[in-house]
Amino acid sequence: MASLTDDSRVTRTSSHTYTADFPLHWCIGSVPHGGFVTTCFLRVASLHFNTTLSRQNQPDTTTLHLTFIRRTAVGPAVFTVTDTKLGRGTSTIHITLRQHDSDLVVGYLTHTNLSTASGVGFSTSWALSPPTPRVSLSALAAGEDEHWAQRKTMPFSSFRRASNHLAFHFPRKGQADPSIADQWIRFRNPAQRFTNTTLGYVVDMFPQVTEVMRTWPHDQYAIATEEAQKDQSAEMVGKERKKAPSAQYWYPTVLLNLDVKKRLPDEGLEWLFVRTRPKVVKDGRFDLEVIVMDEAGEVVALSHHVCMILSAGRNLAGRGEKKGTASKI
Repeated sequence: MASLTDDSRVTRTSSHTYTADFPLHWCIGSVPHGGFVTTCFLRVASLHFNTTLSRQNQPDTTTLHLTFIRRTAVGPAVFTVTDTKLGRGTSTIHITLRQHDSDLVVGYLTHTNLSTASGVGFSTSWALSPPTPRVSLSALAAGEDEHWAQRKTMPFSSFRRASNHLAFHFPRKGQADPSIADQWIRFRNPAQRFTNTTLGYVVDMFPQVTEVMRTWPHDQYAIATEEAQKDQSAEMVGKERKKAPSAQYWYPTVLLNLDVKKRLPDEGLEWLFVRTRPKVVKDGRFDLEVIVMDEAGEVVALSHHVCMILSAGRNLAGRGEKKGTASKI
């Protein structure tokens, strides 16, 4: 079974150069999933601060800002690091991802030591609004939670291969609003756990709320929808089964920001809660706010995206073969 830890492994080839390999099963269509790529950036930074910059004693990413310039591709990738600012409390590095002689993704990451961090802090009155249904994760794991249930298969999973590595659990009664996607998640690989470097994948893996908004009140991600589809499938025994519809749209990330609030245990967590919500969807472009919380209700990370809505055909279109002609988003 696929492992995010194994598949996102990076190799140090010099003091400021690292390599990775992007597999097909972590793709959306033909393009490596942006969250998988983000996790690779986090792992490059982690390795860099544990080797070249080990004297800084700053192992933890606190902020990440990535700009996706062009489509990435399946296969080898090279990451080049520039030490932009080295400080006593925090340090910032610049990372460039290159494939086929082109710069495809660039980013800045800031590191510190979350175990020794100290300073002013206050409690706030912030809470999820609307609130999310109560959950018992032990009951949810057994398929017996009153308010939540696992979606066994995700829509368009053959196109969105990267989604096949998570088990998604949604509210039994549906989402509170068509623009909200609440989910409890865990990896399908029972040996895989959520650590800080996996947060890149976590904050970019969710139901596509723009699809729900487009078809509302029908929600193709809802638990009730999957149950209805099972009933329809049972009625078609002995008849020709309908072919599953293909994906119409691709939602490439243009910009992704990540703000990490706490260090997860070294052994990782089995469960995380994620809420995703856009504020404006207009002219084929939309924002996303992503909130990640643990079982105790503490905020693990916040993320903000700028995304586009494109035809799925744009994802599968051929790439320029000459230097500097790789297709732009």
